[in-house]
Amino acid sequence: MEGETYAKIAEETYASEGHVRDVGSELWKILSQGLGKEVSKANFRAVLEKGNFYNYSSAIGRDKVTVNNVHLCSEARRSPPHPPQTQPTQTQPHLDLGNAPEIFNFYGRTEELVTLDRAIVGDRCRLVALLGFGGMGKTNLALRLVEQVKTHFEYVIYRSLHFYSDLGAILSNLLQIFSPDAEIPDRLETQLSQLLTHLRQSRCLIVLDDLQIPFNTGKLAGENGALYEEYRLFFKTIAEVTHQSCLVAIADEKPIAITTLEKQNYPVRSLVLQGLGDAAKAILQDQNLSDSETWDSLINLYHGNPLWLEITATSIRELCGGRVAEFLTYETPVLWEPLQAQLDQKFQRLTLPEKKAIAQLATATQPVTLLHLLQLTQFSAAEFFNVMQSLGRRFFVEIQEREGVTQFFLNPVLREYAKNWGGD
Repeated sequence: MEGETYAKIAEETYASEGHVRDVGSELWKILSQGLGKEVSKANFRAVLEKGNFYNYSSAIGRDKVTVNNVHLCSEARRSPPHPPQTQPTQTQPHLDLGNAPEIFNFYGRTEELVTLDRAIVGDRCRLVALLGFGGMGKTNLALRLVEQVKTHFEYVIYRSLHFYSDLGAILSNLLQIFSPDAEIPDRLETQLSQLLTHLRQSRCLIVLDDLQIPFNTGKLAGENGALYEEYRLFFKTIAEVTHQSCLVAIADEKPIAITTLEKQNYPVRSLVLQGLGDAAKAILQDQNLSDSETWDSLINLYHGNPLWLEITATSIRELCGGRVAEFLTYETPVLWEPLQAQLDQKFQRLTLPEKKAIAQLATATQPVTLLHLLQLTQFSAAEFFNVMQSLGRRFFVEIQEREGVTQFFLNPVLREYAKNWGGD
């Protein structure tokens, strides 16, 4: 409406230029049919003025103008953190969320929603990985995203690997949704080929949760032989074969197959969730905790992890009358039973070398360099680098660069757990 280029419109709406052109093409078709004239971006304004539909020059800057009883709404300029909006589909999607949990509370993550919306709707990525340590709110974020973008898709499907034995079972279930009466092939490659046919024919959003579950415990991240090869083929095919759909993969560890696909110009993205930061104060407020001036210390102590903070806030309310200052006099994070159980499960997945490296990090009061940690663990160089890479992909260790040197450390909760852990 303001004569801007497609490139400028794309920049302001956080979309790709190609997507803006597609949306524009649909708009010109609608206007051509409605006005009885051939309308394009080049002649849009002239057609309106020549037909005395509207004196357009007076409309610039308005939120809404009227052209022969047709309301044209000009959305206000957006800047983060508001999520981008693009042209939705005209029909309600087939929504199948399976055993998805219900969202009762949702805190923060506005910027993350913008990033995911831009990747999925604006840039039309085929594969998006949503990653982070357990409790960071990955599933809640994905389901909130589904509510935000579902009108852009014909099918929206959520599945958790908690309820499926292997990748073949997941693919079979998806094929049944698209073709309930069709015979499901046995071979994984054939199932994948048929799935791609549906992903081309319809715009689909498929969310696969808990992707870390199939992989064996007691092995480094990615060391799973035939199983790894199946998922490598799956992700590679989704990313590289042409279709109009998107797969969102949620996991507590980053699959190597996705890491290798994150190349320049590839339709693949990954987002690692960090702590909530200031947004976590809403959790403490909902629990009616007091001493708000100390909340930052509590949030930092529990690394901004929403699950850890919810568990802790409930216990502070029960044992300390909601007084955060009183709880913080203990100075170290308390590993409440539900938190202990979660960490027990996470640590059981680690290899013995990974546990040894974490035990050494737990004794350090400051971040440790690669060389120093190598000397402490007494691994061979090859084993050490594989171990640290695996711990990084599983989000157990924090990594920082300081004065050109890589340093590793544990967050306070994992450090406390590792110091007191009695497992082998």
